[in-house]
Amino acid sequence: MHPMNPQAQPNRLVTFCDGSEALRRRSVAAQVHSTTLEVPAPPERLQADWSRDIGQRLCLEPGDVEQLPLARARMRWPNYKACVQAMAQWTRSLGLQELLADSEVALMACRGARYHHDGAQYGAMAFCNLFLSEDRGLDLHFPSTGQRIPLVRGTAVLFDTAQAHGVIARHATGFVEADFPAGQDCNQVFLTWELPIENAQLAKLLGIAFDPYPSACPLLTQEQAAPATLCPQTGRWT
Repeated sequence: MHPMNPQAQPNRLVTFCDGSEALRRRSVAAQVHSTTLEVPAPPERLQADWSRDIGQRLCLEPGDVEQLPLARARMRWPNYKACVQAMAQWTRSLGLQELLADSEVALMACRGARYHHDGAQYGAMAFCNLFLSEDRGLDLHFPSTGQRIPLVRGTAVLFDTAQAHGVIARHATGFVEADFPAGQDCNQVFLTWELPIENAQLAKLLGIAFDPYPSACPLLTQEQAAPATLCPQTGRWT
C-alpha cells in the first residue's frame, strides 16, 4: 500500500493486485456499503460449538481474527441457505448479479479486531461479510471514512480489502484490549465472501480505478510514494 505524493494526489492510497493478466495498480476504495438483513439465528447447539472452538481451539485473544470450519458447521445449520440467499439478494440489488454465488466463502470469528487492512494478501478482492452473532456492543469502524457500523445479527457489509478497518467497542474511539476482558462474550462470528475487484460492476460500485495514475512510473520511486503503515490502535495511516 502506498500513499501518492500529496502534491499530485492528496490523501490518495494505491495498492497493487494480481490481475488476470499481470500485476496492476489500483486505487483504494473509500466507499463502504452496508445494510441489516433479516436472517435466522444459528441453532443454539451450533453456537455452542463455535464458542468451544473459539475458546479451546482458536484461543482468541483481543484483536484476533481466525477461521472456523464451515463444512462441519453446515451439517448442523439448517438455515445456512437462507443466510446465503439473503446475501445474494442484497448483492443483486447492488447490481452484482450472481457474483456472490461464484465467489469463495469462509466462516470467521473475531474477538474485536485491531485496525488493519488485507490488501497485501487479498488486494484483488473485496470482502462481503454477513455477521451472525447478536449485538455485543461492537462496531465495525472504518477510520478513513469515519463510518461506524453496529454489529448485530444480519449486519451485511461490502468493502475494499485494502481499506483500513477494525472492530472496536461501541463507546471507544479506537481499539483497546481492555474492552475485551476474559469471561465476557465479545466474540463475533461471520461469513465472508471474496469478490473479485476486476469485476466491472464491483469496481464501479466501490469507485475503484485501475492504473489511476498513468503518468507515474510502473515502479514507484521514493519521490512518488512511500509504503504506508497503519496504527493498530488508532487506524491512522503514516
